[in-house]
Amino acid sequence: MEPTTVYPARTVRTMDPARPVVEAVAVRGDRIRAVGGVAELLSYPGAELDERYADAVLLPGFVEAHSHAGSGNVWASTYVGLVDRTDPDGRRWPGCRTIDEVLDRLREAQAELDAPDAPLLAWGLDPIYFPGQPLAAAELDRVSATRPIHVSHTSGHVCAVNSAVLDRFGIDAATPVPGVVKDDAGRPTGELREFAAMGLVGELTAGSGLLTIDARALRRFGQDGVNTGTTTLTDLGSLILMDDDGVALYRSSVDDDFPARLNVFHFGAGVGPVSRSLPEAAQRLVRLRELNTERLRFGNVKLMLDGSIQGFTARLLEPGYLNGEPNGIWAVSPEEFREAFETFHRAGLLIHVHCNGDQTTQLFLDTLEAVLVAHPRPDHRHTCTHSQLSTAAQYRRMAALGACANVFANHIWAWGDQHMDLTVGPDRAARMNAAATALRLGVPISLHSDTPVTPLGPLHSVKHAVTRLTVSGRVMGEHERIGVQEALEAVTVGGAYLLKMDHEVGSLEAGKFADLAVLAEDPLAVAPEEIGDIHVLGTVVGGRHHATRVPAPPAGAAP
Repeated sequence: MEPTTVYPARTVRTMDPARPVVEAVAVRGDRIRAVGGVAELLSYPGAELDERYADAVLLPGFVEAHSHAGSGNVWASTYVGLVDRTDPDGRRWPGCRTIDEVLDRLREAQAELDAPDAPLLAWGLDPIYFPGQPLAAAELDRVSATRPIHVSHTSGHVCAVNSAVLDRFGIDAATPVPGVVKDDAGRPTGELREFAAMGLVGELTAGSGLLTIDARALRRFGQDGVNTGTTTLTDLGSLILMDDDGVALYRSSVDDDFPARLNVFHFGAGVGPVSRSLPEAAQRLVRLRELNTERLRFGNVKLMLDGSIQGFTARLLEPGYLNGEPNGIWAVSPEEFREAFETFHRAGLLIHVHCNGDQTTQLFLDTLEAVLVAHPRPDHRHTCTHSQLSTAAQYRRMAALGACANVFANHIWAWGDQHMDLTVGPDRAARMNAAATALRLGVPISLHSDTPVTPLGPLHSVKHAVTRLTVSGRVMGEHERIGVQEALEAVTVGGAYLLKMDHEVGSLEAGKFADLAVLAEDPLAVAPEEIGDIHVLGTVVGGRHHATRVPAPPAGAAP
């Protein structure tokens, strides 16, 4: 008989309302045998006691329903973001607080390059933190006017390049591509917005960046999951599933030793030309489902409609942007979106749609309703991902249409001050990422990081949804705060529901996978502002233990 191992802990929170708090978890093989009191679980046949987690707090492994495996790859480039970040190996990177610090970081990175023509690649920039201080070709030329320099914005929707890159790729006043920003004289500034414009220099970043992966990137992505208590990850927007070698990469990397479950979404529209027709892509994804394992899932689709609010490329309804900025950029036309959505829906695939602006949410809902009228399908769980400016009326419609929302709570912290002061103003900002409204109106939700746009870390997402604090300490919409329990449910069983995996993960129940987050503190026993600082000791995935690489905070430090 296979043994049953009983793991007692200081606290076990199951996210199962039938037994919300218990003393221990019993694991048999890769599944949960039972939860309950220690004496109760030791009465099971073949039960053995293992006290390695006796001083820890156990929760269901967190489920990240909007992340990118390329976040394991971006660390091969130089980080120039504002905030301190920790890479998957546990190294902490100080943020660049000024444009001069960004340029100094780039000079340091350039000094480490051997070949004089090797490109200097960096990521994490967001000029909205530095109003009136642009960083484009003129500034990057101060680092080098001859070496190609490419700096990705943290949103992934904009990049900045120097004159050497503009010259190399023939980008000049005559370039007609939307998103090539030009000055008053019609000359390109070196800022490229959205994928059509960024694609002009795509050769420079081939093999790196947000949408590029290899085996090493996948390993680092999985370790980032361990470091943050995340046992189910998504690669929400893969560009390699239409290629057999791409599928083989996932299959060889995400094996029984991979420290997380990975749900891979095909990038079906909104990122440039596609390699196969929509019907061909849909048929291939249906066939790829036959290759699914307990660790690796294929057969889902991401569609992208607009850009980012902080990059002024999201599509907004009236009254638009605060200071009269022109409306954002459609990643695909409404007609192309309808064709893609209908094709993948009819094939029975799960679709998550990138919707930052409320005009984008409106198009998602109009399209969903029209397609459901023509092709009814129960329990589709199509999801409005980001859902940043979705209104109460739109959430009522989501509930009526059976749609879900993956709320980008991390934006409240990362860009809350800018949203209040620069992008949409305090009134609309107070209604952004409206998790409380969504829950009140019956819309299933999760919270996400969109890593590497913001750092992977469900406990941080919980903190942001609960406190709605900005970097400056303001509260951005106090009435959209949700409770800690609601937020924890959103990053566990909520994320699992959005991925159609809630029968397997998301709560600690008999028969589900033995996936656990191992924490040093109980999120319901610390101040809400401290939840994001709780040290994650590691994870359990399918009964197997994985240790964090992030050092524990010094003794006596706040959690």
